[in-house]
Amino acid sequence: QVQLVESGGGLVQAGDSLRLSCAASGPKSAYPMGWFRQAPDKERELVAHITWSGMTTFYGDSVRGRFTISRDNNAENTVYLRMNDLKPEDAAVYYCAAKENDALGYGYWGQGTQVTVSS
Repeated sequence: QVQLVESGGGLVQAGDSLRLSCAASGPKSAYPMGWFRQAPDKERELVAHITWSGMTTFYGDSVRGRFTISRDNNAENTVYLRMNDLKPEDAAVYYCAAKENDALGYGYWGQGTQVTVSS
């Protein structure tokens, strides 16, 4: 069983930056992990993904160039999402997710952290 604990959400103004953190605990030393977000009345969307090694990352079209996912496998297997130049449309509940390997879907989810962006 993998447990994910997120932190770092909050209220910011458009153009500001914010960093989310997600600490993963489980039997393995590292898991492929990602960040999703869900705004009211919208489907959950993948924001960014990072492989267990950190060597490969993927970004959704709406955040590419503004958001950066990274990880520190020495720091309690923590994944970060650095969000720059935040826009009102980035406001959502952000969820951290993990999976056993890249061939599988995400099976573990955090509780979510709210990001609110004022214009």
